[in-house]
Amino acid sequence: MANSPKPIGIYFEHPEWFKPLFAELDRRGLPYEKIDAAHHLFDPSETESRYSLVVNRMSSSAYLRGHGQGIFHTAGYATHLERIGTRIINGSVATSIETNKARQLSLFASLGLKFPKSFVVNHASRIPDAARQLQFPIVVKVNIGGSGAGIIRFDTPEGVEAAVAAGQIDLGIDQTALVQEFVTPRGGHIHRVETLNGKFLYAMKVYTTGESFNLCPAEICQIPEEPAAGDFCLTEAPKKGIQVEAFTPPAEVIEAVERIVAAAKIDVGGIEYLIDDRTGDVLFYDINALSNFVADAVNVVGFDPYARFVDYLETQVNAAAPTAPLSATQLPVPAFH
Repeated sequence: MANSPKPIGIYFEHPEWFKPLFAELDRRGLPYEKIDAAHHLFDPSETESRYSLVVNRMSSSAYLRGHGQGIFHTAGYATHLERIGTRIINGSVATSIETNKARQLSLFASLGLKFPKSFVVNHASRIPDAARQLQFPIVVKVNIGGSGAGIIRFDTPEGVEAAVAAGQIDLGIDQTALVQEFVTPRGGHIHRVETLNGKFLYAMKVYTTGESFNLCPAEICQIPEEPAAGDFCLTEAPKKGIQVEAFTPPAEVIEAVERIVAAAKIDVGGIEYLIDDRTGDVLFYDINALSNFVADAVNVVGFDPYARFVDYLETQVNAAAPTAPLSATQLPVPAFH
């Protein structure tokens, strides 16, 4: 760190989620600056960043807090940082995958991995057409989501058609959605695998009734709207009977997860999958470039993931050296469109 007087830039939108990260940086006396991703500006003509490293902690659920503009702005800012040679944790490719569930499915397919049968639509009128080719129950998921937001379950074709006819389905901020078979997870739980620097960090089983889609493992994860019946955050797990436990996935799952994060160029993030209770298949269904590490991690997984994350940031700052700006033809382009 002595070789880099510039601070680390922590680019984030949620006011509470990253307090443990700031506490660990403070504990080590590392220079950093908070960057408000919801109210941001940058100069695209600059040739050097004021930061030694930028940590991208933008959330796809930002629109729930009135900060949807930050989601689209982040794509341009990440590309700009890469152009001028500034190291960014979870850069433009990771951002393009995190904020687009259709791209996530395309990535799974490219790697030969299974996922719930799905169609992608850009208008509510096509939802019944997609639903007719799926096995019920189904879910409609907005393309840019987060914290389980924008997911609606339908048990019958008639229910889908009635909701479409009544104009009750919102396809989200990019007017694109997945129409997907709802899969009952074997054992009543989904699996979340966290990775750092492209490698397995830890994994959890999150037990659910199947009625809620908000399975955020962070202590202060909340949806700031009146929750529907069954919605929960794991702060409420004990009183609602929700259980979280650490486990080690099979070697082939860890290998698949590491291939996913490599393809998505995710430096730190989580992958979610479940076991289809009907077939026993491993089905991947979500890629998270924003990871809120599990609450009370030392007791749950045996170590503090924020300490390991800051270890990684230190190595990245030390490795970062001024580089020549990229030309337009050298700019990274997301592999999935």
